Amino acid sequence: MTRLVLVAGTTGTASIDGISAAGADSDLMVHTPCADAEIVEYGHPVRSPVVPVSPSGCPTPAVVTRAVRDLLGFDVTVVDGGLAEPTGAPTVTVGARPGEDIREQDPVPTAPGVVAAAREFGRAIPDDEVFLAESIPGGTTTALGVLRALGEDATVSSSLPENPLALKEEVVGEALRTSSLDTGEAAGSPTVALRRAGDPVLATVTGLLVGLTESDTAVTLAGGTQMLTAAALARHAGVETPLPLATTAFVAEDDSTDLRRAADALDVSLTVTDPGFDTADHPAMAAYAAGEAKEGVGMGGALALADRAEIPMARVRERVRTVYDALVPDPPEAGP
Repeated sequence: MTRLVLVAGTTGTASIDGISAAGADSDLMVHTPCADAEIVEYGHPVRSPVVPVSPSGCPTPAVVTRAVRDLLGFDVTVVDGGLAEPTGAPTVTVGARPGEDIREQDPVPTAPGVVAAAREFGRAIPDDEVFLAESIPGGTTTALGVLRALGEDATVSSSLPENPLALKEEVVGEALRTSSLDTGEAAGSPTVALRRAGDPVLATVTGLLVGLTESDTAVTLAGGTQMLTAAALARHAGVETPLPLATTAFVAEDDSTDLRRAADALDVSLTVTDPGFDTADHPAMAAYAAGEAKEGVGMGGALALADRAEIPMARVRERVRTVYDALVPDPPEAGP
């Protein structure tokens, strides 16, 4: 049996202007992971007040993951990785709390305990196969902070069409200075990197990943550079087993980050799926194809599962259209 485990949480880093497109504005962004969990679980928000959209109107990747779930029927478990608002989706708790801005001295004080609790939960998951995913606005910036603390030179992607890497590096530099960490000083100490420069979702994902590998469960990282960062954390925790990552063509073709080189350096095998959204005359798919919301909420993993099941991407696109149109009754016009 295949299960998607979605870790949803928040970080104060997301409130930095220009960091994330995972919400119409900073006030609504805090609801994004809660709504993502509800959309994947139920097909629509239940308790969350909004459907997550970017400032330009691009919907959450949860739309795609839910569309594939409608076609395949895989099971879902949502893990509370530091939610700041309640979600109507059933959740498992591992003691995570919302993360602070990484420019604070101790932004994720619960990281060591969260990693330990998530590791135990990961060991106990009984399914044969797990796809591990995340939802956290601002998560690529905290992922970059963790990479630099570990001494990894990889870069990260973005939910924005133009990746604000210079801003992210500036934020991460300030974070490391505030925490009195030199670049690479947390090498071999993943909980230090997570506590001083990361976020609670990455802490939860890392614990789950380590626990799943210890129980010999087939685990795939479903996402982009944030999930690749989880692989780096697992390597620094001593995990040596092969780690697959399933992502979208939007991340793999992102010129601002060399995903393939970074994956090779971490002995991570890539599965890249192109859903053909550039062929669809629809505002949601046009926005994805233009480089917004390139990954998240397990989108790349869901598309890989559809491809493995030999479901034509035309069927996936049609289901995406149906899910989106039910969520957004008055969509904008598709771009050229």
